[in-house]
Amino acid sequence: MDKIIVSPSKYVQGENAIAAIAGYVKPYGQNPMVIADDFVSGLVGETVAHSFIEAKMQFSMELFGGECSRQEIDRLQVKIDNDHNDVIIGIGGGKTLDTAKAIGFYKKIPVVVVPTIASTDAPTSALAVLYTPTGQFDQYLMIPTNPTMVIMDTTIIAKAPVRLLVAGMGDALSTYFEARANAASGKATMAGGAPTLSAQALAKLCYETLLADGFKAKIAVENNLPSKAVMNIIEANTYLSGIGFESSGLAAAHAIHNGLTKLEEAHHLFHGEKVAFGTLVQLALENAPLEEINTVLNFCHQVGLPTNLFDLGVKEIDLNKLMDVAIASCAEGETIHNMPFTVTPEAVVSAILTAHTLGLKK
Repeated sequence: MDKIIVSPSKYVQGENAIAAIAGYVKPYGQNPMVIADDFVSGLVGETVAHSFIEAKMQFSMELFGGECSRQEIDRLQVKIDNDHNDVIIGIGGGKTLDTAKAIGFYKKIPVVVVPTIASTDAPTSALAVLYTPTGQFDQYLMIPTNPTMVIMDTTIIAKAPVRLLVAGMGDALSTYFEARANAASGKATMAGGAPTLSAQALAKLCYETLLADGFKAKIAVENNLPSKAVMNIIEANTYLSGIGFESSGLAAAHAIHNGLTKLEEAHHLFHGEKVAFGTLVQLALENAPLEEINTVLNFCHQVGLPTNLFDLGVKEIDLNKLMDVAIASCAEGETIHNMPFTVTPEAVVSAILTAHTLGLKK
């Protein structure tokens, strides 16, 4: 199996980076279309427009409708055809960014994504999640190339609710452990090959950065302030975790997350919050050393990530419901089968209860 690493062509991160967006985009096209929802447009629309006007570049700005759906993608493609745009820029949350990725894929034009939060590692990936116009899951769109460029404006991200940054840490927390398991099993990664040494190194650096700077970054963002720790965590949540998961592989933690969607009590949680608990379950599943599990638990307690079923919203432990979670986690095609041993639903239930019990102790 060939070793493969994938990544955006360029990653830009800095304070007020969005004010210089025209200069970053100009090498890729002269007539970009910018999509953003109403809130984000009010937040950064004037700054973005000023940047393009100063650079004497033609541009279009369109309001994003709210769902990354076929209908919204088609609507915006018509606008691009009419305005002859040669670059698509998505600014905002995941659905806006995924819409930009999909449009870039269908129109064969460069894609620039500008996240306004750092709650997941999805911005750097070659994947878009499509929904129906009413918000129901439709399909995954697997895109053959990663975004042309990712721009992270740390000033904007530091002012977002702290829970979003912490959720991003939860998503990033799994990266090293899933990469480690995937390497041990020898299974193919999402990039379609074996992990490279560099991808595995980025996954490990992601974990080390979380432990070193996660709590400090949380303190800064609670006060709407940037800091070196915030800069490091934004990079860990987005770039290190993004390259780490896509090119080093997923395993049990994300499959457990998918299983946890069966619990109605946990529907209020963000993706990364459920992934954090899934990471603890994976560690229990592989019988990791207690010292390692305690390190992860301590980190979760520090930043406020869930460590037990009660934190997820569960009121009473129901083994039948946990078996439903475990069965969904072990469904055919799930990434739990990238673990270096056979995993059964019974083993998953046992690991969930172990992680829950360990996570109760603070």
